[in-house]
Amino acid sequence: MELVVRDLTVARGGVPVLEGLGFTLGAGEVLVLRGPNGSGKTTLLRTLAGLQPAVAGEVSLPPEAIAYGAHADGLKAQLSVAENLAFWASVYATGDIEDALTRMNLLGLRDRPAANLSAGQKRRLGLARLLVTGRPIWLLDEPTVSLDTASVALFATCVRAHVAGGGAALIATHIDLGLEAGIFDVTPFKADPTRAAEPGSFDEAFL
Repeated sequence: MELVVRDLTVARGGVPVLEGLGFTLGAGEVLVLRGPNGSGKTTLLRTLAGLQPAVAGEVSLPPEAIAYGAHADGLKAQLSVAENLAFWASVYATGDIEDALTRMNLLGLRDRPAANLSAGQKRRLGLARLLVTGRPIWLLDEPTVSLDTASVALFATCVRAHVAGGGAALIATHIDLGLEAGIFDVTPFKADPTRAAEPGSFDEAFL
């Protein structure tokens, strides 16, 4: 189980932002994406998650391997904490939510509507969603936003357990999570912003 990226170019609004990217993320590994705000980390993660096409290059990964954690928490406000997790567990056909509730310290909030959660609680619930996907490769975009120190530690523990079980994580973050991780700085791969992506050049594998 590995994610392999070869000579990848990604674009935002039709304009290439990163080009010539290449790396491999294997089972049991964490790779942290670094780079200034606006450098293309989110665009890269969205492309790897299949939410937008690549301009050029190749991404190789097992089918149905990706769980993507974006800036938005992806919650249904009218549902309770437990109902939100149960919904996602049903989508991914993974069953039990109790482990996720426990590991992200949500047991005491299980019956509270998501609309009534604090920003930090919503983020913990959004991250708990990862635990019910059963997907081996986590792509995470600034996952610790709105989390206090204790909740960051909970999240880091979940990542350690995930990779110890053979999973992998690619994380865009500016903070030190205390994880044993490689660093991939996207800055050297900055594309020429004056060159628009050519029509029809998108990699069909992402369509």
